[in-house]
Amino acid sequence: MSERCSRLGLRRLDEVFSEVREHAGLPEELELHCLRHTYITHLVEFGYPERFVQEQVGHAYAATTAMYTWVSDEYRNRLLETSLRRRLERPADRKEWRSR
Repeated sequence: MSERCSRLGLRRLDEVFSEVREHAGLPEELELHCLRHTYITHLVEFGYPERFVQEQVGHAYAATTAMYTWVSDEYRNRLLETSLRRRLERPADRKEWRSR
């Protein structure tokens, strides 16, 4: 808020976002709130700790943050590859390890 202007309301933000979206040629389904989902998803995909992401966006519960996360297929594939690689790189002789 300043001496010359009042606070920018949600309605005006939506109007400005709609104008920018149209100018950029983006689909009408894209709403301002989608940016929040995108921000959270990027934090997750870039490897930030879950608790940090949750606090960053002000969620009381991790489950709420999880609902906002729309990870890409590429990210899912990377997670799967990493998990499988770790699993396969463990000691070959597991019987010896288990018998201790």
